[in-house]
Amino acid sequence: MESTIRALFIGDVIGKKGRRLVSVITPALRKEKQIDLVIANGENAAGGFGLTKKTADELLSGGVDLLTGGNHTFTKKEVYEIIEEYPIIRPANYPPSVPGRGYIIKNGLCMISLCGRTFMEPLDCPFRTADSIINEVSEKTKVIIVDIHAEATSEKVALGWYLDGRVSAIIGTHTHIPTADARLLPKGTAYITDVGMVGARDSVIGMNKATILKRFLTQIPERFETAKEDGIFCAVILEIDIESGLSLSITPIQIEERQSFSNRSGYTSEV
Repeated sequence: MESTIRALFIGDVIGKKGRRLVSVITPALRKEKQIDLVIANGENAAGGFGLTKKTADELLSGGVDLLTGGNHTFTKKEVYEIIEEYPIIRPANYPPSVPGRGYIIKNGLCMISLCGRTFMEPLDCPFRTADSIINEVSEKTKVIIVDIHAEATSEKVALGWYLDGRVSAIIGTHTHIPTADARLLPKGTAYITDVGMVGARDSVIGMNKATILKRFLTQIPERFETAKEDGIFCAVILEIDIESGLSLSITPIQIEERQSFSNRSGYTSEV
């Protein structure tokens, strides 16, 4: 019987570019790194905002097991048709009447989605919501990963200290820029403030540069479009002790679209 579980958590998947990178890279990475479970934040998978049946199917067929959400989970109304049956985890601190699940247990791992409140919508407290879910699932599994989809780094860091030793990992999403603070906290919880994104590298957080620059320079609303430039795949690999539920390691992964993988099985030189 295995004593550890290896999980791959993929950062915010942005539009068609992001979905394509996931479908090409994930299966090879899963085989090479002997990954047991793959989680991806999919709330930006459909044109940069929201999730649809088509885009969810593409990610799931590309090797993803669970999809977490965020503040754009319900941007595309089509998600209502699938959110109850698909392995989609919307933020648990949405009001109780909102459809969908705030956590899912799969293969002995509990994945929780939370949204921050600083500079974002005034949802329920993510700290107390985490307390409630941890108490609820503690008899079923000790392997618990939290996706904290938040704007403020201070809120993410604070949640890390609050949950240290009580969950396996806390993975920050939403800002799309990978941070250099991946580490094991003192009590054994793996932490990173933001895992980054899967989308166009030469962009403004996945969006077309020219459109975003025009918005900043003029303050006139513009329709955002996903960028088509060469992409980047950002993720972390977690190795977690099943008995204790604590992490043994957290390893950031960054793969550029045209990076050469000629010496690594499963990859081609150009994605």
